Amino acid sequence: MESSVNPPEAANHPLIEIFAIGTELVIGRIQDTNSTWLAEQITELGGRIRRVTLLTDEKEEIIRALQDSVDRGTRILIATGGLGPTPDDLTVDAVAEWIGVPVVTSDVAVEDYCRRRSLTREELSENLLRMARCPEGAEVMTNPVGWAPCIRVEAKGVRLFIMPGPPKEVQGLFPRYIAPYISESYEIRSASMRVEVDLWESEASPLMEATMERHPGVYLKAYVALRNSPEERLPVDLVATGEDAASAHAILHAALDDFAAQVRQKGRSIDYAAEES
Repeated sequence: MESSVNPPEAANHPLIEIFAIGTELVIGRIQDTNSTWLAEQITELGGRIRRVTLLTDEKEEIIRALQDSVDRGTRILIATGGLGPTPDDLTVDAVAEWIGVPVVTSDVAVEDYCRRRSLTREELSENLLRMARCPEGAEVMTNPVGWAPCIRVEAKGVRLFIMPGPPKEVQGLFPRYIAPYISESYEIRSASMRVEVDLWESEASPLMEATMERHPGVYLKAYVALRNSPEERLPVDLVATGEDAASAHAILHAALDDFAAQVRQKGRSIDYAAEES
């Protein structure tokens, strides 16, 4: 079991959830790398992620998950997947039904398709036209590295961003359209570092808790599962949040010094396993 404590509360900042949509993800045929990458990016921007959810390509399941998320108080929802050309790509249909609007074809997406392929609207394939669909009233933002656009919907007190599933498209769309909004929504920033200690989990946990008590805004987590053998050192992540990047790094270093001093007081050693980020 991994040792952890609750990360610091981010009062008055919007809660974020991530949905990865695709039956192939749920049944384990494809690994959900998008959510890991998005979580890292959002955390670096100071965002507070509460939950990551895998969903099958079932319209009713997606609708139920959307409403459950809103009922939990989520204010920013980021979904990937289900925007492709096949009949089982139902994310747009589910979102439209959830907010009670029809599905329409986006002129913005169609014009982008025509420009990029030097075609007229009449010459576009059915697959491209299907990927140009969106809930009526949604904002459609063109895709610089693919075809299905990024879609933004505001309804029921939540801002929902929907992106296609291919990782290179997620990594092209997120910095352009979503990261600026998250950055504007949060005043805090984060800094992180991984260290390794020659301690058992039971020995490290009280030291981690003591560091967090003395340094508000710092979160420590030990990863027992990353040890290939009991003889290997225990990896520990430190994540600090501050009003800006400089303060986040200052808080991180203060907490790191505190934790390292405790480790050395027990006659053990600490290694800096990765660069600070």
